[in-house]
Amino acid sequence: MTDRFDPHAALATAVARCPLVAILRGVRPDEVVNMADALIAAGFTMIEVPLNSPDPLASVALLAARYGSDVLIGAGTVLAGRDVADVRAAGGRLIVSPNVVPDVIRAAAAAGMISLPGYFTPTEAFAALDAGAHGLKLFPAEGASPAYLKAQRAVIPAHVPIFAVGGVTEENLGRWLAAGADGAGLGSALYTPGIGAQELGERAANFVRCIARP
Repeated sequence: MTDRFDPHAALATAVARCPLVAILRGVRPDEVVNMADALIAAGFTMIEVPLNSPDPLASVALLAARYGSDVLIGAGTVLAGRDVADVRAAGGRLIVSPNVVPDVIRAAAAAGMISLPGYFTPTEAFAALDAGAHGLKLFPAEGASPAYLKAQRAVIPAHVPIFAVGGVTEENLGRWLAAGADGAGLGSALYTPGIGAQELGERAANFVRCIARP
């Protein structure tokens, strides 16, 4: 990781290339590279390994070493500030949380990493931004609606990237983007433990085709 890494610019660049975050919950280190290769071949540029996966820091380290600055690699389900340093030491640049924990957000910002905390209400959104978040994750999106996000977009600054996460599918991805989401995090609709790299690549390509449609 270099000192020149700019979290805001890196996130904007990744979103411009492909606004989808692959959430590999449950992936093992012995398979993670094959899975990531399939995702990247489909066009993905952001990969998250949740910390409740088997040996997640080993997976983060393998991916960070393989892809360097070409892909944003990081950890999800980051619940405590102390975990941020471990992810950074493994080479991760992205910290994703399901909730707004100021200690996690501040630790990520201080470490020069991208912070994407989960929020549900405008109060939580602005608390996250005040703590230094670089973007927001509407979670669980399946508990809200595109109309709900569109209403929030009237008050959340337009320059703040928002990702819809939780229940996003090929069928509804376009509605989320039309409502104001800058991107989406894809969990079980994309990856489930036990899936093969070929099938993952096909699913990933289908999602990429969804965002390419007019």
